[in-house]
Amino acid sequence: MKLFYGWLLVGVLSLSACSPSQSEFKSIDLTGANYAQGFDLVDASGQRRQLSDFKGKVVVVFFGYTQCPDFCPTTLSEWVQVKKSLADKGDMLQTVFITLDPERDTPDLLKAYMAGFDPSFIALIPQLDQLPALAKQFKIYYKKVETATAGHYTMDHSAGTYVYDTQGRLRLYARYGLGPQALSQDMAKLLN
Repeated sequence: MKLFYGWLLVGVLSLSACSPSQSEFKSIDLTGANYAQGFDLVDASGQRRQLSDFKGKVVVVFFGYTQCPDFCPTTLSEWVQVKKSLADKGDMLQTVFITLDPERDTPDLLKAYMAGFDPSFIALIPQLDQLPALAKQFKIYYKKVETATAGHYTMDHSAGTYVYDTQGRLRLYARYGLGPQALSQDMAKLLN
Protein backbone atom coordinates (compact mmCIF):
# COMPACT_ATOMS: atom_id res chain seq x y z
CA MET A 1 0.00 0.00 0.00
CA LYS A 2 1.23 3.48 -0.80
CA LEU A 3 0.68 6.85 0.81
CA PHE A 4 -0.97 9.15 -1.69
CA TYR A 5 -1.15 12.53 -0.07
CA GLY A 6 1.81 14.34 -1.58
CA TRP A 7 -0.31 16.31 -4.02
CA LEU A 8 -2.65 17.26 -1.20
CA LEU A 9 0.23 18.48 0.94
CA VAL A 10 1.48 20.78 -1.80
CA GLY A 11 -1.82 22.67 -1.82
CA VAL A 12 -2.19 22.49 1.93
CA LEU A 13 1.31 23.75 2.60
CA SER A 14 0.77 26.73 0.34
CA LEU A 15 -2.49 27.49 2.16
CA SER A 16 -0.96 27.03 5.59
CA ALA A 17 1.95 29.30 4.72
CA CYS A 18 -0.56 32.15 4.54
CA SER A 19 -2.03 31.37 7.93
CA PRO A 20 -0.93 33.56 10.83
CA SER A 21 -1.23 30.58 13.22
CA GLN A 22 1.06 28.36 11.14
CA SER A 23 3.44 27.56 13.99
CA GLU A 24 0.68 27.11 16.56
CA PHE A 25 -0.05 23.51 15.51
CA LYS A 26 2.03 20.43 14.75
CA SER A 27 -0.54 19.44 12.12
CA ILE A 28 -1.09 21.41 8.93
CA ASP A 29 -3.38 24.38 9.55
CA LEU A 30 -6.31 24.32 7.10
CA THR A 31 -8.29 27.13 8.68
CA GLY A 32 -10.34 28.76 5.92
CA ALA A 33 -10.03 25.89 3.43
CA ASN A 34 -13.09 25.49 1.20
CA TYR A 35 -13.13 21.70 0.93
CA ALA A 36 -13.85 18.78 3.29
CA GLN A 37 -16.72 20.80 4.71
CA GLY A 38 -18.72 17.89 6.08
CA PHE A 39 -20.51 14.64 5.37
CA ASP A 40 -23.98 13.14 5.29
CA LEU A 41 -23.56 9.38 5.63
CA VAL A 42 -25.06 6.41 7.43
CA ASP A 43 -23.21 4.91 10.40
CA ALA A 44 -22.78 1.22 11.18
CA SER A 45 -26.04 1.29 13.20
CA GLY A 46 -28.01 2.69 10.26
CA GLN A 47 -28.26 6.22 11.69
CA ARG A 48 -27.72 9.14 9.33
CA ARG A 49 -24.78 11.28 10.55
CA GLN A 50 -23.61 14.76 9.68
CA LEU A 51 -20.69 16.78 10.96
CA SER A 52 -23.15 19.12 12.70
CA ASP A 53 -24.27 16.19 14.93
CA PHE A 54 -20.99 16.57 16.83
CA LYS A 55 -21.04 20.32 17.52
CA GLY A 56 -19.21 21.02 20.76
CA LYS A 57 -16.64 18.29 20.09
CA VAL A 58 -13.40 18.24 18.18
CA VAL A 59 -14.06 15.80 15.33
CA VAL A 60 -11.34 13.80 13.59
CA VAL A 61 -12.21 12.20 10.25
CA PHE A 62 -10.11 9.40 8.84
CA PHE A 63 -10.71 7.36 5.64
CA GLY A 64 -9.68 3.71 5.48
CA TYR A 65 -10.89 0.13 5.52
CA THR A 66 -11.01 -2.68 8.06
CA GLN A 67 -8.62 -5.02 6.22
CA CYS A 68 -5.91 -2.38 6.03
CA PRO A 69 -2.72 -3.97 7.36
CA ASP A 70 -0.95 -0.87 8.63
CA PHE A 71 -2.13 2.76 8.27
CA CYS A 72 -5.68 2.32 9.54
CA PRO A 73 -5.02 0.35 12.74
CA THR A 74 -2.00 2.52 13.53
CA THR A 75 -3.97 5.74 13.07
CA LEU A 76 -6.95 4.54 15.10
CA SER A 77 -4.63 3.34 17.88
CA GLU A 78 -3.01 6.77 17.97
CA TRP A 79 -6.41 8.42 18.37
CA VAL A 80 -7.15 6.08 21.28
CA GLN A 81 -3.94 7.34 22.92
CA VAL A 82 -4.82 10.95 22.17
CA LYS A 83 -8.27 10.56 23.72
CA LYS A 84 -6.75 9.04 26.87
CA SER A 85 -4.13 11.80 27.08
CA LEU A 86 -6.89 14.42 27.16
CA ALA A 87 -8.17 12.90 30.44
CA ASP A 88 -11.46 14.56 31.43
CA LYS A 89 -11.64 16.35 28.05
CA GLY A 90 -11.33 13.07 26.15
CA ASP A 91 -15.11 12.86 25.76
CA MET A 92 -14.93 16.06 23.72
CA LEU A 93 -13.00 14.24 20.98
CA GLN A 94 -15.02 12.31 18.39
CA THR A 95 -13.24 9.98 15.99
CA VAL A 96 -15.09 9.24 12.74
CA PHE A 97 -13.84 6.49 10.42
CA ILE A 98 -15.22 6.53 6.86
CA THR A 99 -14.78 3.25 5.02
CA LEU A 100 -13.38 3.26 1.51
CA ASP A 101 -14.40 -0.39 1.12
CA PRO A 102 -18.19 -0.59 1.55
CA GLU A 103 -18.22 -3.83 -0.45
CA ARG A 104 -16.52 -5.72 2.40
CA ASP A 105 -16.95 -3.40 5.38
CA THR A 106 -20.39 -4.42 6.55
CA PRO A 107 -22.12 -2.65 9.44
CA ASP A 108 -21.45 -5.56 11.82
CA LEU A 109 -17.79 -5.74 10.83
CA LEU A 110 -17.38 -1.98 11.29
CA LYS A 111 -19.08 -2.03 14.71
CA ALA A 112 -16.71 -4.76 15.88
CA TYR A 113 -13.70 -3.02 14.35
CA MET A 114 -14.47 0.31 16.03
CA ALA A 115 -15.21 -1.38 19.37
CA GLY A 116 -11.75 -2.96 19.19
CA PHE A 117 -10.28 0.54 19.42
CA ASP A 118 -12.80 2.61 21.36
CA PRO A 119 -16.58 2.11 21.66
CA SER A 120 -17.16 5.84 21.10
CA PHE A 121 -15.50 5.76 17.65
CA ILE A 122 -18.04 5.92 14.84
CA ALA A 123 -17.79 4.26 11.43
CA LEU A 124 -19.59 5.71 8.44
CA ILE A 125 -20.48 3.74 5.33
CA PRO A 126 -20.86 5.56 2.02
CA GLN A 127 -22.59 3.83 -0.86
CA LEU A 128 -20.12 2.64 -3.49
CA ASP A 129 -21.42 5.22 -5.97
CA GLN A 130 -20.94 8.02 -3.38
CA LEU A 131 -17.20 7.37 -3.00
CA PRO A 132 -15.90 9.31 -6.04
CA ALA A 133 -17.69 12.54 -5.04
CA LEU A 134 -16.77 12.08 -1.37
CA ALA A 135 -13.11 11.53 -2.26
CA LYS A 136 -13.15 14.63 -4.45
CA GLN A 137 -14.80 16.71 -1.71
CA PHE A 138 -12.15 15.63 0.83
CA LYS A 139 -9.27 15.61 -1.67
CA ILE A 140 -8.33 12.07 -0.78
CA TYR A 141 -6.98 9.29 -2.96
CA TYR A 142 -8.24 5.72 -2.98
CA LYS A 143 -7.93 2.87 -5.44
CA LYS A 144 -8.93 -0.77 -5.39
CA VAL A 145 -5.87 -2.90 -6.18
CA GLU A 146 -6.33 -6.50 -7.25
CA THR A 147 -3.89 -9.01 -5.78
CA ALA A 148 -2.43 -12.18 -7.29
CA THR A 149 -5.14 -14.20 -5.54
CA ALA A 150 -8.35 -14.17 -7.56
CA GLY A 151 -11.14 -12.21 -5.89
CA HIS A 152 -8.86 -10.57 -3.32
CA TYR A 153 -7.85 -6.94 -3.27
CA THR A 154 -6.37 -4.20 -1.15
CA MET A 155 -7.09 -0.48 -1.11
CA ASP A 156 -4.44 2.16 -1.68
CA HIS A 157 -5.56 5.33 0.07
CA SER A 158 -4.60 8.64 1.61
CA ALA A 159 -3.57 8.26 5.21
CA GLY A 160 -4.07 11.62 6.90
CA THR A 161 -6.77 12.83 9.26
CA TYR A 162 -8.97 15.91 9.01
CA VAL A 163 -9.66 17.74 12.27
CA TYR A 164 -12.66 20.01 12.91
CA ASP A 165 -13.01 22.38 15.83
CA THR A 166 -15.93 22.42 18.29
CA GLN A 167 -17.90 24.68 15.92
CA GLY A 168 -17.56 22.21 13.03
CA ARG A 169 -14.98 24.25 11.12
CA LEU A 170 -12.18 22.47 9.30
CA ARG A 171 -8.96 23.36 11.10
CA LEU A 172 -6.19 20.79 10.63
CA TYR A 173 -4.80 18.01 8.50
CA ALA A 174 -2.81 15.57 10.62
CA ARG A 175 -0.26 13.74 8.48
CA TYR A 176 0.16 10.02 8.97
CA GLY A 177 2.97 9.33 11.42
CA LEU A 178 2.74 12.65 13.28
CA GLY A 179 2.40 10.67 16.51
CA PRO A 180 0.08 10.77 19.52
CA GLN A 181 2.10 13.34 21.46
CA ALA A 182 1.93 15.97 18.71
CA LEU A 183 -1.72 15.11 18.02
CA SER A 184 -2.54 15.47 21.73
CA GLN A 185 -0.93 18.91 21.81
CA ASP A 186 -2.99 20.02 18.83
CA MET A 187 -6.23 18.64 20.29
CA ALA A 188 -5.58 20.33 23.64
CA LYS A 189 -5.15 23.66 21.83
CA LEU A 190 -8.41 23.20 19.93
CA LEU A 191 -10.27 22.28 23.12
CA ASN A 192 -9.00 25.31 25.08
